[in-house]
Amino acid sequence: FLAQSVEMATKDRDLIKPSLISVGVSIAVAVVGSLPIIAAALLFGNSTFGEAALFVLGALLIFAQFVVSYIFAGMTVYLIYGYLAEGDGRMDKAWEAVKGNLWHIVALAAASTLVKVLENTLRGRGRRSLIGGLVASLIETVWTTATYFVLPAMIIEDLDLGKALKRATYMIKNNLLLVAVSEIGVSGIVGFITFVLVFGAIVLGLGIVVSFSGVGGGIGLGVGIALAVLVGGTVIALATAAGSYVTTAYHTCLFLWARDAEKARAADRDVRSVAAPAPVAAVLGA
Repeated sequence: FLAQSVEMATKDRDLIKPSLISVGVSIAVAVVGSLPIIAAALLFGNSTFGEAALFVLGALLIFAQFVVSYIFAGMTVYLIYGYLAEGDGRMDKAWEAVKGNLWHIVALAAASTLVKVLENTLRGRGRRSLIGGLVASLIETVWTTATYFVLPAMIIEDLDLGKALKRATYMIKNNLLLVAVSEIGVSGIVGFITFVLVFGAIVLGLGIVVSFSGVGGGIGLGVGIALAVLVGGTVIALATAAGSYVTTAYHTCLFLWARDAEKARAADRDVRSVAAPAPVAAVLGA
């Protein structure tokens, strides 16, 4: 499927654009959002008010990051849908679809923020309790998997958060084995490739620093560090964008396949006659 995703992006470059833009915007949001957090830490320290301020500011930053992530992931969902349905994923249509569901996306971001705060709380306790850490990991996996289906339900079927959650729950429940195997497979492969690329970027960056450190003394070292950050950061950003694109593309295809299977059941047709979306069908050899 990774090869199929690359082929789709090669044929229609708009498909990868939201993932690339998302990385840049997320970095900008992280930089800007960290400034008031640093200021609060310096001004109020470990006081009760300071801890409360840091908690609120941290939650707001998480919320902002989720909003950015879901907006651009939603665009990718619609672009994949447009590509498979019409042979062309158009950015203008994707943006309109996201704008029409913006408040639903904001609601999903708010829900994800609450889940993340709960996870962090459990992980904090998990330092003293293994059960807390395990529960946090379980919540993270279940919620993340659910959002992969919630977003397509919002963007493609124009559902609000409540209905999209019900839709996602129904789809996952009726395709549990496929979803579980896919989640492990896709997450594992994408995670492994991302790790290799990030590790390679770090090694490359260190090589650049070492190469320049012997040229021109301190100036050479400064240039080497700047180039290492630029090259390494670019590779890491591209790896992150590619991983996001592949994961979103796969789950969008899975959503469309499950939806077609539902229609077949409703019409009393054999579910096995339902064709998988072209990229998945190519993987299956169907």
